[in-house]
Order: sequence, then C-alpha cells, then structure tokens
Amino acid sequence: MSDLDVGQAWLDALKWDAQGMIPAIAQDAESGRVLMFAYMNRESLQETVRTGNAVYWSRSRNRLWRKGEESGHYQRVSAVRTDCDGDVLLLSIAQEGGIACHTGRESCFFHQLDGQRWIAVDPVLKDPKDIYAK
Repeated sequence: MSDLDVGQAWLDALKWDAQGMIPAIAQDAESGRVLMFAYMNRESLQETVRTGNAVYWSRSRNRLWRKGEESGHYQRVSAVRTDCDGDVLLLSIAQEGGIACHTGRESCFFHQLDGQRWIAVDPVLKDPKDIYAK
C-alpha cells in the first residue's frame, strides 16, 4: 500500500474477505482503550468516511449498522488506519456517552481470564434496559 492510492483505489487497496468484509477495531482516540470490534464492508466504510460517524456491517441483522442509531452512543471517527497487510482497520473514535457495549459498559472487552474462568472486570455504566427502551 502506498500514499499514491487515490479515488476508489483506497478501497481496492484493502484486503476484503470472501464475504466482502474487513475487521474493524474501534479505539478511544484519547485513552487508547480498545472499545469494540466489528466488521465493515465497502459501503459501511465509505459511509463512515463520508459522515465521520462509525458505520459497520451487522452480520446478525444483515444490514448497515450505524453505531448509536438505537442507543444514542455514536462514535465520532477522527482517523481510519489499516495495518501493514491492509486486512484490518483501526478507527480512532470519540465514544459519545462513554458506552460502546450493548451491555452498558465502556468497552465490549470487559471479560478477563482469571485462572480458568472469565470474570467481568468493568462496571455496567447504564442498564441496557434504559439504553434500548423504546
């Protein structure tokens, strides 16, 4: 990959999987904490770049997922990077509301291995019933 990738070539320079997806890691731009992992397709990445808000591809819903569309916890994207192989994206984001996880926690990575069991080490900041109440 070079700095010469222009136009739609920036999308073509990435290595998409057989389903047209690429893994995307959302990292808090200020603290450096990894908040979540999701997949993007070409359309979601283009929409993210166009709007400045994180848009992913929801494999379970089989549609674009505009982060925060239901919860109000939008992710404002300040930078998009790719790794040396062009097969993973890293989004530097500002997490609105301080909650990235649907469980009401700051990060989706809240389980920590303790011996031979996983324990939740981060607190629930807001009850998911209050986040997703309609």
